[in-house]
Amino acid sequence: MTTVRFEQEDGVGRIVLANPPYNRIDSKYALNLRDAVHAASESGIRVLAVVAEGPNFSLGGEVREWPGKDVNWFRTFVRQVDTSYRALEGLRVPTVAVVRGLAFGGGFELALACDFLVAADTAVFRCVEVTTGMLPIAGGVQRLAERAGRARAQRFATLGEPIPGTLAGELGIATHVVPEPRLDAEADSLVRHLAVGPTRSYVATRTLLKAWSSGGVAGTDELVLDVAMELYDGPDVQRGFVNTATAFDADVEPPEIEFEGR
Repeated sequence: MTTVRFEQEDGVGRIVLANPPYNRIDSKYALNLRDAVHAASESGIRVLAVVAEGPNFSLGGEVREWPGKDVNWFRTFVRQVDTSYRALEGLRVPTVAVVRGLAFGGGFELALACDFLVAADTAVFRCVEVTTGMLPIAGGVQRLAERAGRARAQRFATLGEPIPGTLAGELGIATHVVPEPRLDAEADSLVRHLAVGPTRSYVATRTLLKAWSSGGVAGTDELVLDVAMELYDGPDVQRGFVNTATAFDADVEPPEIEFEGR
């Protein structure tokens, strides 16, 4: 059974968590997610959405597989999951997690690995690992701190408190929060917008934000010119400059143009 699959429609890709109603992270998930991310990387898409079948995004680890397993088995399992999350984070297209219902543990961490996190107002996020004496080990602590600050990461990872979707938006954990009945439509609108935008610019912005997270303003300042010059050499930027220059000559607002993602 494939618990994660990749789908494509023109320039839009979707990684689908397909083990409802809980979409738990079991040993098959790690391998299926790896294959789905690889398929996405080779597909030519310009945006990737991570969605889930059923009422919940993911309730995290399938703990029933773990008792009695050797520590090296568990280490390898976690590494496989973490590597897939980092591969998702490294795709050269913008990524959007679409979350309804519960996103707990490793499911929460999967959503945090995406550039955009679109949540239903009724969604609930939670670092549940502390309830077993463990801690988030697939990027949750540091990526929660990256979005919401150290104090809040400490609070939510240590106490395991649930984070309602509305609060996730207020704290900057979710980039968009919408009424649950409109979640699919609003998320699809964002995905379609990103699919026809300046793809390389989107990814470059992510690169600078990640550099800032690890190296601060000074570290990002050292990187920004190299990132920007790579964009400058691309046809999208050259056409964008010509479009804007022509509009300036006519003393009008530059019209929208179609980007090729290059």
